[in-house]
Amino acid sequence: MTQPASRLVCAGCGDEPRPGEPYPFRCPNAGRDDDVDHVLRRELDLSQVRFPAGDPEPNPFVRYRQLLHAYHVAAAGGIGDEEFCTLVRRLDERIAAVDGHGFAATPFGRSDELSDRLGFSAVGGVWVKDETGNVSGSHKARHLFAALPQLAIARSRLSAGERTLRVFVPVDADSLVLERLEELGALITACPRTAGVPGDPTVHRLLEALAGGALPFTCQGNLNGLAVEGGETLAWEIASAGVPLDRLVVQVGGGALASACSHGFREAHALAHCPRPRLDTVQTEAAWPLKRAFDAVTARGGAGVLHDASQHRSAFMWPWEHEPHSIAHGILDDETYDWLAVVDGMLSTGGTPVVVGESTLEQANVLAREATGIAVDPTGSSGLAGLLALREAGGVVDDECVALLFTGVSRSDVHDDKEGRDEKLSRSRHPVAQGF
Repeated sequence: MTQPASRLVCAGCGDEPRPGEPYPFRCPNAGRDDDVDHVLRRELDLSQVRFPAGDPEPNPFVRYRQLLHAYHVAAAGGIGDEEFCTLVRRLDERIAAVDGHGFAATPFGRSDELSDRLGFSAVGGVWVKDETGNVSGSHKARHLFAALPQLAIARSRLSAGERTLRVFVPVDADSLVLERLEELGALITACPRTAGVPGDPTVHRLLEALAGGALPFTCQGNLNGLAVEGGETLAWEIASAGVPLDRLVVQVGGGALASACSHGFREAHALAHCPRPRLDTVQTEAAWPLKRAFDAVTARGGAGVLHDASQHRSAFMWPWEHEPHSIAHGILDDETYDWLAVVDGMLSTGGTPVVVGESTLEQANVLAREATGIAVDPTGSSGLAGLLALREAGGVVDDECVALLFTGVSRSDVHDDKEGRDEKLSRSRHPVAQGF
């Protein structure tokens, strides 16, 4: 009997969603007070899939469909290739009706001016993946979209995007974001912090909703295993460009982006024999739970203790002790929820975690905007802040090819364009926890 080409397996306990479970986004044992890191990961049988090299299809969820879990769930349910593509395109059309456009491969290329300013040679340089023009103005829509085909398949119709969205937001959430959410009919709950209670209050409320039966439409990889897979499309697009990358510097908040890049390049390397770059990560001095965990793992012996770490999560990852503040507010998660996969990615490629201060974040944002003309926000350019710190420390040589991800559009720039206010509303980053 042929084994399925794709399955979801918990990295902590090894359990899988029950047969017939229509919404297998979380480990069945998640929520238990056992200190195990219950995170579903999508595993592919690489002998049954191919990497679509040279495919001109612009929609990444169509182009890379053989690598998506929902595609293989559909096939097992009798849904053919053409029907699956139709399903994805119909969902994409519904998104375009709200956001003004759907998904397409985002620009990726060498920034000559940025490379020159940082002193790289003609052999090396800085390559930028510009996600600011993506759906919602950031990479996060990629993570979320991966769940929609599965929802549509589970409901046997193409209306997965019509569910009511419950959104848990911080008390200082952007007013324009809230206005847009209200226009779309979302149910919004502001979540103040409670004295003496560690962790993100929006996540606490989300977990309460999940316990009550809500579905996790969220970018946290530990709550929605398909969210990481959705982000892998970004790595696959870079891998398809054929650039011999030496290093990828990724900003980290909850960890889904870095985890997705790590998994995506690992699979692209195995399938297409493209380079697997070193993975370096960036957090702010205001909160760096990932580096704290990385240091704890390396102090105990490195990669050899990762399985033990997955069974004793609280010894390595716990909420930041105080409320952090930074201009790079999008990476101020109290915890790095998918930390284990990111630490594994750094250790297996020789990468390191970098912590940067506010002045470096500010310098990086000014430099990014001047050198590339991209209206990226300080969160979205914080990978460049990490590269500046690595260059200053002598950790990156002139001939290296380094990739950065500009992941968030500057809301103030779009807001200043009065004629584009509606576009601003639809493309703002959403610093929220969400659930169906």
